[in-house]
Amino acid sequence: MEFKNIENIIEKDAHARKGLSAFRRELVGFLERTGITINDEALYIQAFMHSSYINDLQLNKIYNNERLEFLGDAVLELMVSDYIFNRFDELPEGDLTKLRANIVCEPSLVVFASKLRMEPLIMLGRGEEKTGGRKRPSIISDTFEAFLGALYLDKGSAETEKFLERFVFPEVKSAKYNAVMDYKTALQEHMHKNYGKAIEYKLVEATGPSHDKTFVTGVYMDGEMIGKGLGRSKKESEQRAAEQALSETNGGENH
Repeated sequence: MEFKNIENIIEKDAHARKGLSAFRRELVGFLERTGITINDEALYIQAFMHSSYINDLQLNKIYNNERLEFLGDAVLELMVSDYIFNRFDELPEGDLTKLRANIVCEPSLVVFASKLRMEPLIMLGRGEEKTGGRKRPSIISDTFEAFLGALYLDKGSAETEKFLERFVFPEVKSAKYNAVMDYKTALQEHMHKNYGKAIEYKLVEATGPSHDKTFVTGVYMDGEMIGKGLGRSKKESEQRAAEQALSETNGGENH
């Protein structure tokens, strides 16, 4: 099915139409931030169409972003491997493997995508939108890979590598790079050092069926909420709450 036919189906669904319109608005700013000029808009639309968006339209899953994610994952791994092989020529194979895993893992991809403000471009189905899917790390990281797949098909390997050289490789400042951060510990240390006060976490909300719950947790100081986070587990929601609190109190650190 050509994209024009898919777009006609999207136009008949109010939620999907709104999502595509928002994507196109956000795409303008994204292209300005990254300096990318695109040839085939349809590729990038598909890259940001989550499976829930396609499911709502009752379209074949082949039209969601998972095929592009598959390609982008392979492109990313190859180009990261090439970069660290040449950048860290003193590292043995085992250490290169660990470093690559730290760069291409979900938390790292979320960091890269968030710095580029990719989240607003993601097109989600009604249910996924309501349950905070736009903030879900797995969705963000998968979308980042799908975008790389679209960029590779649209602009080729040289332009894809240029993108990584601008927005990914500079983040890898040493062979010990690791994007996984214990935000709860960092927040506790920050609040103790700067405010001399303790903090506590409280579950605000838990929604969804028992096998697929979404948790919202707040972190409080002196009874006042200083951060709120959403996650698929209580632990994840607490980490996200601590991350927001660190950002709000200027206690966060760049990786």
